Amino acid sequence: MDRKGAMMKFVLIGLIIVFFVISAGLTYLFQNEHAKCLRLQAQVDELTAREKITEGKLEESKKKVSDLTLQLQEAKDRIVSITEDLDKEKAARQDSSRELDQIKADIEQQKSSRQDIENRLTQAQEEGRKLRQRLKELEQKKSELEERLKKLESGASDVELGKVVVNNESAVQAEPGDASGDEDMSEETNGPQEQKGNPAPLANPLEGKVTVVNKEYNFAVINLGEKDGVKVGNEFSVTRDGKVIGDIKVEKVHESMSAAGFAAGLKDLIQENDLVVQKVE
Repeated sequence: MDRKGAMMKFVLIGLIIVFFVISAGLTYLFQNEHAKCLRLQAQVDELTAREKITEGKLEESKKKVSDLTLQLQEAKDRIVSITEDLDKEKAARQDSSRELDQIKADIEQQKSSRQDIENRLTQAQEEGRKLRQRLKELEQKKSELEERLKKLESGASDVELGKVVVNNESAVQAEPGDASGDEDMSEETNGPQEQKGNPAPLANPLEGKVTVVNKEYNFAVINLGEKDGVKVGNEFSVTRDGKVIGDIKVEKVHESMSAAGFAAGLKDLIQENDLVVQKVE
C-alpha cells in the first residue's frame, strides 16, 4: 500500500511537472503570438495611415489635374481669341496697304496732271510771246503806214507812191485756259466697328455643353462659369438627342467654365458636346 502511494505521488508529481512545463510552453507561445498580433496590428495601422496619405495625395492630384485641364482650356480659348484678333489686324493692314497704294497712284496721277498742266502753260506762254511779238510788228507797220499817209495828205509831190499792198492777217490769240486738274480724293474709313458688349445672361435654367471629359478622375468641364451664375454644388442634367444620360455636380468654378464630377458609371456615357441643363430645385 505504501508502495502504491509512493508510486501515485511520483506519478502525481510527474503530472504536475508536465502540467507546469506545458503551461510554461503555452504561456510562451501565447506571448509570442500576442507580440506577433501587436506587430501585425502596428503594420496594419501604418498601412492604414499610408493609405489615407495616398488617398489625400490622389485627391490633391485630381484637383491639380482638374485645374490644369481648366487652365489648358482657357489657354486654348485665349489662343483662338488672339488668332482671331491677328486675322482681323492682318485684314486691316491689307486694307490699309491697298488704300496706301491707291493714294500713291492718285499722287502719281496728280503729279502727271500737274506736269501736263505746266507743259500746257509753258506752251501757252510761248504762244502768247509769239503773238505779242507779231502784234508789235503789226503796230510798227501800222505806224509806218500812218506816217506815209500823213505825207500824202500834206501834198508832198516829190514823193513817189509805190503800190502798197496790205495783207489782212488775223491773229488768233489762244488764251491759256485754266485746266483744272483738281481731283477730289475722298477717303472714307468708316469701317464697321465691332461693339463688344457683355453677353446677355442665360435664362433659367442655365444651358450649356460639355467641352472636356476626364474619364480617369470622373469629371467633366462645361462652358458655364462664374459669369453665368454657376456656383459650387449646382447640379446639371446631361442630355443627348433629348435623352437624359445622367447628372453632374459642380466642384470648381472659374470665370467662363466649371468642373463637375459624376458617378463612375457615367464615364463611358458622357461625351464632349453633350448638352447640360441646370437642375431647378
